[in-house]
Amino acid sequence: MSPRQALAADGFVRFEGSETMALLGPEAAASWSVFADSWNDLPLDGFMADGGRYRRRRFAAFAASPNHVERKPHQPHWQSRDYNPLNGGVQRWFEPVTETIADHPVTRGVIAAGLDLFQPLTVDPPLAWHVELHQFRIEARTGMAGLPTPEGAHRDGVDWVIVLLIDRRNVDSGVTDIYAPDGTSLGSFTLVAPGDAVCVDDHRVLHGVTAIRPLDPAMPAVRDVLVVTFRRPDERDRQASL
Repeated sequence: MSPRQALAADGFVRFEGSETMALLGPEAAASWSVFADSWNDLPLDGFMADGGRYRRRRFAAFAASPNHVERKPHQPHWQSRDYNPLNGGVQRWFEPVTETIADHPVTRGVIAAGLDLFQPLTVDPPLAWHVELHQFRIEARTGMAGLPTPEGAHRDGVDWVIVLLIDRRNVDSGVTDIYAPDGTSLGSFTLVAPGDAVCVDDHRVLHGVTAIRPLDPAMPAVRDVLVVTFRRPDERDRQASL
C-alpha cells in the first residue's frame, strides 16, 4: 500500500526517517544539520495560558500550489477555542521563521511532499493552499514535564497536518497517539529518529503526544519538531493580506 493509499484508508500515515529523506531529496538531506541547528534559536512561546515555559517556537505562513510556493507577510496564528481550548481564541504573534529556514531545501521539500500527498486526496483542491509552518522545541527537566500537546488530543482546524521530528535528546515518553472522533485508538507510536514523521487527515482523526521527561534527570530533555499544516484559504487570510 502506498503512503497516499494508507492515508486515504486510515486517516494517517507514518514515515521512517530514511523514507522522509528520500522524499526530500539529496540537497535537503545534505543540509539537514544546518536546518536542525536553527531550533537552537527559538524564543519562548509567550502565549501559554497554562503559564508554562516549556515550549519555544517560530512561525511562518505560505501560499502553496504545485507550481508555486510564496511566503506570506508575517501574520498571527489563530485557532478557535473549538480546536484549542487552552490557547485558542486569540491572535498569537510568534517570532517569524528566519528567511534562511523559510527558503531552506528541507522546508521547500516538506511543502512539496505535502502537496504531492494531499492534493490528489482533496476534492476540488484550492488554487493555493494556506500553509503554516511551526518550529517547536519542547523542553523538560527534573520537576518540569514538557507538554508537546498541552491541549490534549485534538484537531488543528485545518485539512492536513505533517509532524516531522527534527531531534530528540534525553527524552522519556513523547508517544504520539491517533484517535477516531469517538475516542477509539487508531494507533500509538513514537517518533524517535530525525526525519521520522506522521501525516494526518485533520477532518478524520485527532492526534496528541504524551508529556516528555528526562531520561537522565541531571540533563534537560529536548524534543524538536516541525509542524506544517495545509488548509483552504478563508476570510482570515483575506484580512491578513489587506
